[in-house]
Amino acid sequence: MAVTKTINVDGIDVTFRASAAVPRLYRLKFGRDIYKDLRSLEKSVGDGDADSSTLDTFSLELFENIAFIMAYHADPQNTPHEPDEWLEQFNTFSIYQILPEIINLWGLNVQQQVDSKKNLIAVSGK
Repeated sequence: MAVTKTINVDGIDVTFRASAAVPRLYRLKFGRDIYKDLRSLEKSVGDGDADSSTLDTFSLELFENIAFIMAYHADPQNTPHEPDEWLEQFNTFSIYQILPEIINLWGLNVQQQVDSKKNLIAVSGK
């Protein structure tokens, strides 16, 4: 089951969606593993403070791509098909405010999947 969250990005409410489809969508669009990229971003952003962060240009691109895929997954009819087009609607925003929200959303999705598997095992008795 998918998890959605609306986050205000540069004054615009953007709905992001996390589900089991996101890793596939991300892999098909960018040819990368979203799990590895999210772990890398978590390490790079550190405690969320810009001064102690080790984010580089590549990390910023990873963040933009992950945010784009999750926004596109939430609303494909109204979201541009390319990250550059999607980013054009914003002036500027802080990765340190948005990334923790997206990581939290992904964590909720993963937790929900784990809980569903536990319930399935409990019901089936295996």
